[in-house]
Amino acid sequence: MRRTSRSRDLYDGAGSGVIVSPDGYALTNNHVVRGAGRVEGVLHDGSVVAAELVGADPDTDLALLRLTGGHHAAAPLGDSDTLRVGELAIAIGNPLGLQATVTVGVISALRRTMRGEAGRLIEDVVQTDAALNPGNSGGALVDADGAVVGINTAIIGGAQGICFAVPINTAKRVIPELMRDGRVARGWFGIAGQSQGLSKALVRRLHLNVDAGVLVAGVTGGGPADQAGLRVGDVVLRLDGEPTPSVDAVHKLLTRERIGRRVGLDVLRDGVLVKLNLTVTARPDQRQSA
Repeated sequence: MRRTSRSRDLYDGAGSGVIVSPDGYALTNNHVVRGAGRVEGVLHDGSVVAAELVGADPDTDLALLRLTGGHHAAAPLGDSDTLRVGELAIAIGNPLGLQATVTVGVISALRRTMRGEAGRLIEDVVQTDAALNPGNSGGALVDADGAVVGINTAIIGGAQGICFAVPINTAKRVIPELMRDGRVARGWFGIAGQSQGLSKALVRRLHLNVDAGVLVAGVTGGGPADQAGLRVGDVVLRLDGEPTPSVDAVHKLLTRERIGRRVGLDVLRDGVLVKLNLTVTARPDQRQSA
């Protein structure tokens, strides 16, 4: 993949991508195409085709493009849940503009977490020591059978052999929503919060069975939390019966399936347990609140 900026008509960057269907749908990283005025795909035979951005999900750093033309050679998608540490991993991409470069390594670790561009954690990230360089982003991580098991997305600067890929099973869940809506719907109830530990004495006194929650630092006016009566200074302990020891735990619970549902909140307010009911809505934008 190569891109031009919005402000000028000059080629200003390149990344990699994976064609996932014969009609030209291709996966890449959101950070590869973010802010691009125009995107082109350079195919394996060197031909250049125009590409249209179909949708993007900053929370998983994935984007879906549609290449012009038909009868594209699509890569088979594997099952990242079956990966094992130590098995062969092959990275294919466009590092430093060197098209169709292949590097080989192993799966170094599984089920890592990595912070996405929008602040949420990307779950089940695959770690590999297959060499990645700038330009590999968005390219395929494949197994020994040639099936795509991840989308290469990040390296740790200054480290050697520590690279990460978004698991392909995450991409499989995201692709249909990007095709349909251009974005991934996630739940929201309109607070800014931070993780808050609880004293052992308070936990014992109230028989809480949790030792941390989410301290409400701000409430969006007119949002679901505001309408439910949540206040600044409250500590959210459970959502729908599930513990919420951190903001990331709240994000994980605010799935598409909970949008429109009325859920219960267990809240600590001025040393007293309070129960509230709140209707989860779709997140209106990519803000950093729960």
